[in-house]
Amino acid sequence: MNAKLAGRIETGVEVLASALLGGAVAYAAFALLRNGLPQLQAALLASAIGAGAFLLSSLALRHKAAAPRFRTPAFSPAELEVSEFDELVLGEEDRLAPDELILADADRLEPEPLELDDVLAELGPDARVVRLFDRKAMPTPGQLQSRIDDHLGHRNAATPQDASQALSEALAELRRSLR
Repeated sequence: MNAKLAGRIETGVEVLASALLGGAVAYAAFALLRNGLPQLQAALLASAIGAGAFLLSSLALRHKAAAPRFRTPAFSPAELEVSEFDELVLGEEDRLAPDELILADADRLEPEPLELDDVLAELGPDARVVRLFDRKAMPTPGQLQSRIDDHLGHRNAATPQDASQALSEALAELRRSLR
């Protein structure tokens, strides 16, 4: 964004803010004056008060914008002192021979295959491992089907069942399986 456009935007925002303040002051003045004065006189006096608030606000914002934004102290950059140190200059003797940086096939590592042969045969009764795929604990497809049928067959919309006993039994079974 160039400086001219930024200046126009800032000026527009300042005028808009001053106009909003002037309008709000004029409305408040009219609300206060309309009961004591005729409506035309109250409107003219409120307009004058609002215009005064607009002018004061506009002058205050223009004065604030005219103040320098960045005050930097005057300074002169220091001259860099370059001194020659023989030990810091790299010469031809510091270069590596090209054959030192080449990797040969003998330098490559052979990848070793990752073998996962640590099978846990059986969990102890005090193991705190969640058994997600324990074949002994998983129900057979027939048992699953009977559970689903029992669940769907016992569902009755007219009489809701109390499932607190089933919930406590399920939690007790879960506690036993985790111990």
